[in-house]
Amino acid sequence: MNIDFVFLLTNALLGIGLAMDAFSISVANGLSEPKMSFHKMFLISGIFAIAQFLMPLIGWTCVHTVAEHFCSFQKFIPWIALILLCYIGGNMLFDSIKKHDNETIEHTKANIGSILIQGIATSIDALSVGFTISTYSFSMALSACTIIGAVTFLICFSGVYIGKKFGDHFANKAGIIGGAILIFIGLEIFISSFLRG
Repeated sequence: MNIDFVFLLTNALLGIGLAMDAFSISVANGLSEPKMSFHKMFLISGIFAIAQFLMPLIGWTCVHTVAEHFCSFQKFIPWIALILLCYIGGNMLFDSIKKHDNETIEHTKANIGSILIQGIATSIDALSVGFTISTYSFSMALSACTIIGAVTFLICFSGVYIGKKFGDHFANKAGIIGGAILIFIGLEIFISSFLRG
């Protein structure tokens, strides 16, 4: 297989599909912090992009090295995503409700630790893409993952921007909405994995 237009289009579409959960969480981050700096917007998008770049590449490597162990690990992926996203979303909900009860309009800001966890949780199911691209050579797999990462960056950056634009309109309800989105995405990943299986 050559790196041609079909290859680029296929992997760009794959990137769009994989980035949808990260897009939703990027919107939630933007909603929670409407005064977010450009630097932080770039950081959030970059973390999601790097995670979506690395996970399929790790999956490809696993298929070519420890495929048997990788298959047994796969069944835990939905559980990991569910636990991580529900934990972060629950904290965001709790903090926002507590602040709402105290009648303060203070936005819950995502710190670097929670953003890293979000990046891992939303991209961990992309490990399975290693099977999809297992016929690729390493250079082609690297190219495919680069396309996926670039698409994810653009989608997530637009998600944070959209969230920021609407964050002021929702005021102190933004953290509640953001937390609910995180929990919903965790449940969606978990439930859809069983429907596919």
